[in-house]
Amino acid sequence: MRFTRLVNASVLAVVAVASLSTVAASAHDARPPKPQEQTLRALAARHGLYFGTAVDPAAYGDASDPAYKRTVDTQFSTVTAENAMKWESLEPTRGTYNWGPADALVDAAVRNRQLVRGHVLAWHSQLPAWVTAGIQDGSIDGPKLRALLKQHITAVVTHFKGRIWQWDVVNEAVSDPWETPSAIHLGGNAGSFKQQFADLLGPDYLAEAFRTARAADPKALLFYNDYNIEAFGDGGPGDKTQFVYDMVKRLRADGVPIDGVGSQGHLATQYGNYDVFQVADAMQRFTDLGLAVALTEVDARSLLKNADDPALAANSADVNARDQAAAYNYHVLLQACLLNRHCLSFTVWGFTDKYSWIPTWFKNPPEGAGCLWDAAYNPKKSLRTVQGDLAAAGAPLVQPRIPQVPRQLPRR
Repeated sequence: MRFTRLVNASVLAVVAVASLSTVAASAHDARPPKPQEQTLRALAARHGLYFGTAVDPAAYGDASDPAYKRTVDTQFSTVTAENAMKWESLEPTRGTYNWGPADALVDAAVRNRQLVRGHVLAWHSQLPAWVTAGIQDGSIDGPKLRALLKQHITAVVTHFKGRIWQWDVVNEAVSDPWETPSAIHLGGNAGSFKQQFADLLGPDYLAEAFRTARAADPKALLFYNDYNIEAFGDGGPGDKTQFVYDMVKRLRADGVPIDGVGSQGHLATQYGNYDVFQVADAMQRFTDLGLAVALTEVDARSLLKNADDPALAANSADVNARDQAAAYNYHVLLQACLLNRHCLSFTVWGFTDKYSWIPTWFKNPPEGAGCLWDAAYNPKKSLRTVQGDLAAAGAPLVQPRIPQVPRQLPRR
């Protein structure tokens, strides 16, 4: 079955009306259903926005926890494979592909009338062990790595052709300002594997990755995806958002078929984060280049212990403040997306703290509590805030999304 990715304005209107059919009470109804009683996909459909989640196939198929599958199936209009489409998962042994978990996710999405975000084609992390070992021992040099990456992108995009709405073609290709050197660049810390990966591929690998993906599927939307690009800084050499902006601007000018930029949206309550208009401004600058934007991996984590002494439990006042701060961070990202008609989707990176990646990654000090539902599937302030934002937003400032047309390779 092939997905229809591009939805025209009339179809969006039908979807929105259908999603609201339970909301518009007839004359004899006492009152319409409350927003918190509606699904996120129905609330978002009013704006032509797709609301999605990353999915753990093991949890989805766990019969002892039916709440996970039920929530995925009913609440969301788009899904992303948390790990099942990464290179290490698809080709653990060279030349032998394991399509099963990823195909199962896509098949479930078809049944649930959900769109799929493909994640990820070109990334220095979660590579198959045979690729990592080859890079490290020198048996895979630059030309070999470029050929392997091109082969990988072609095989994966061709396998899923017609079933993926958006692909994260290149992920996290640039450095962070706290790395060495501090000026943002392709790669990472000097001497790191990330830098070695970038150096072997060379600066033109992004353009080649997008062109390869487009050749394999003319209709999927192709995104560059990264974290810490939610707002611009001072525009200087350490401004990651500015670097990514300049990079995708050059790609567009060179005719590279890049359709959008994905801002991951991994936020944390212990930092001074953005306001709505800072994020909206960044999105507007990207869309002014003719690109779509999406929030692709949203969560808002918090410290789980006392901020001054991780050996001590957090007090109730701190827990309450962090809960409200997390809700505010979700609010900022969602409001900014709603204000930009080219913001096509809002995806959370997991929806329940029960399966969150955060505690396994941020251990010293321990962090977590970043999802919309807690570990027992109880709604949190973050969920209620998101539901309220989707319910309250409307004309004239919030309008239906403008569908994105995939950019094609020039004819020869």
